[in-house]
Amino acid sequence: MRGRDRQTVGYQLCEPEALVPPDHPLRAIKRLADAVLERLSGDFAALYATTGRPSIAPEKLLRALLLQAFSACDPSVS
Repeated sequence: MRGRDRQTVGYQLCEPEALVPPDHPLRAIKRLADAVLERLSGDFAALYATTGRPSIAPEKLLRALLLQAFSACDPSVS
C-alpha cells in the first residue's frame, strides 16, 4: 500500500522550512522536483497494492535521494 506524500508532525523542535534560507538554490530545485513528482504520482500509485501496510511515499524517498546527492556536491549544506 502506498504511503501519503505529506509532512507528518513528529518530534521536531523547529519547522524544516526554517532551516533553509528563502533564497537558497535548493528551494528552486524542490519546486521543480515537486512539479515532476506530481506528474508521476499516478504512475507511482499504479505500482502499489491497495491493501496492506502503508509504505513511505516514493515522492519522499526521491526527494531524500536528491537532497543527499546535492549535499554530497556542496559541503556547505551539511
